[in-house]
Order: sequence, then structure tokens, then C-alpha cells
Amino acid sequence: MLKEPLIIALSNTLKHREILKYNELLSDDNRYLYDEMRRISGDEIVGANFGLREVMFKVQQVAALDSPVLLLGETGTGKDVVANAIHYSSTRSNGPFVSVNCGAIPDTLIDSELFGHEKGAFTGALSQKRGRFERAHQGTIFLDEIGELPLQAQVRLLTVLQNRKIERVGGVKTIQLDIRIIAATNRNLEEMVKENQFREDLWFRLNVFPILIPPLRDRKADIPGLLQHFINLKSKELKLLEIPTVSPGATDKLMEYGWPGNVRELQNIVERELILNPKGPLRFNEMSLSMKNVAGSNDEYFPETDNLNEITSRHILRVLAKTKGQVHGSGGAAELLGINASTLRNRMNKLGIEYRKMDKG
Repeated sequence: MLKEPLIIALSNTLKHREILKYNELLSDDNRYLYDEMRRISGDEIVGANFGLREVMFKVQQVAALDSPVLLLGETGTGKDVVANAIHYSSTRSNGPFVSVNCGAIPDTLIDSELFGHEKGAFTGALSQKRGRFERAHQGTIFLDEIGELPLQAQVRLLTVLQNRKIERVGGVKTIQLDIRIIAATNRNLEEMVKENQFREDLWFRLNVFPILIPPLRDRKADIPGLLQHFINLKSKELKLLEIPTVSPGATDKLMEYGWPGNVRELQNIVERELILNPKGPLRFNEMSLSMKNVAGSNDEYFPETDNLNEITSRHILRVLAKTKGQVHGSGGAAELLGINASTLRNRMNKLGIEYRKMDKG
């Protein structure tokens, strides 16, 4: 008599566990998508009708297709914004857009981050985790800083691109993927191939439809629009009661600047000016126009300051001068500074130091 109730109870327990697991997956997806939407909120293609006209024409050509896209351009030119534009103009726009900064993932965690892992796959794997590729199923995965991937990870990435299949770390189940690949780099992958730092077969796979995003100094007509866009955006983020006006002549000062840090540097300068002068008018007197020579390392380019970012920039530039621009490898700046090359590149990106011109490796 007790057998049937026990079977029913066991069945209910199993169903409950399945529902909990499904809810956990949904919750995980919702949290991830929410973070992604927060990250890209406020982004728009300023300059689509001017300096980025050719870029947007190519975006329109390729968006509806599933072909891989390779975005090329200096640090801070807005490659992530263009990647978003491709995704949200495509038939995959209702699917996830998953961004991966390849240069920010430690080598020991790359497999777990990209492909996920099963519970108990390694010490610390206390639960099952889906990787970035699996999260991007029926959507787009954006592989930013693809040139920073170590060679071993490049081999595994090539396999995924060829087969559209993955296995989680510690797993035996093959997971089929339906994804669109967008990659981006500020490095010369063709030169890296010649120097055996990037796999030639992977480069061929990624370089199906390259899009070159011009630096800000080559599209200065976009500066007034970008300026107003960032003033509106940062005023909202800083919770200013009113949006400050720009002082007459201030825009001309920005137009004369070389912008080594591109759009990202303009965004940072706008935020700094709003912090210093929240009621306006915005004059941008604090920006150092001598920074257009940021590739140099002489102290004359930097005023005496107690600002930690400026001091850090000065020191990094001084070390880069010693290494003749070499960032990684034996005798490179990363080795002299005692830090990982990816960590140094990320720090340089945040500080607006353009290393593409200096680093040949």
C-alpha cells in the first residue's frame, strides 16, 4: 500500500529538482543579460552619418548574415559599440549578446570561462557553470582583444569555430552551438602570424569580413556630436540637476587635440570636467594638450601632480621608452614592471595610453 505514495513522492521530488535547476539556469541568464544591458545602455553610434559612414555601411551589409566579422582599430575607437550595432541589426537581436575580453582572463581560467565546467571538474568547481560560448547560443559572442589569447587557447577556439561544438571542462557531453562570431583587436594580426604569435588558420577563419574603425583624430567632424552625447550621458550618471553648457571656444580646443586615447579618452575628459565644474560652463582647461605626444616619455609632457593615474602613466611611458615600445616578452615593459602583459595592456587602455604604435610584437 505504501509503494504507490512513495513512487509519487519520489517523482515529485525529481520534478522539483528539475524545476529548481531550470529556474537557476533562467536566473543565471537573466542576471547575465541584465549586466550586459546595463553595460551597453547609453551607447549609440554617434558619427554614423559622418566619420563612421563607411563603417555603418559595412555593418548594414553584414548584419543580416552569420559570417564572422573582425573589427580592427586603435584602443578606444568604439569597437564594442560597433559589435553591438551588428548584433542588434541582425536576425539574432532577440538572442544574447555575450562579450568576452580575451586579454582580461587569466590563462588558467580561459577554458572554464569560455567553455564552462562540470561540478567537481577541478578544485573550487563547486557547481556546474556554463561558459560564454554556451551563454551565446542563438545569439552573438564578441571576442574582444582576440590578439591577447595565448596560442593554446587559440587552438581550442579554432576547433569551436570549425565545429560549432564544445564540451565543458570535466564533461563528456558535446554541446551544439548556434552562434555568430564577432572578434576585435587593436593589434596587427597579420604581423603576429608572421612572428608565430597568432595562428594563421585562426586568422583566416576570423578575417572573413574585416571592418576598420578609424581613430578619432581622423574623424574630428564627430567630436561635437560625441561631446554632447557624453555630456548628456555623464550628467545623468553623476546625477546633475541640469546639463551644463559648453563655453565658447572649448569645442575648438577639443578639435585641435590629437586624441591618442580616441573616443574613450574624450569620454573620460568629459567626465573629469563635469566633476570639476558641474554647473558649467565647461571649459576643459584641465586637459593637457601636450598629451598628443603621449608616445614620448619625457617629463616635460607631464606637469607636477599628485594624481595617481598621471603618475602611473608617466612611469609606464618611461619604462616603454626603455623597451622601445615592447610590451611583452623578454626585456619587455611587463617584465620590467613585474606584471603580466595582459594586465599591463588593460592598465594602458584605462589610462588612454596608445601602445599599438609602439608595440611591434
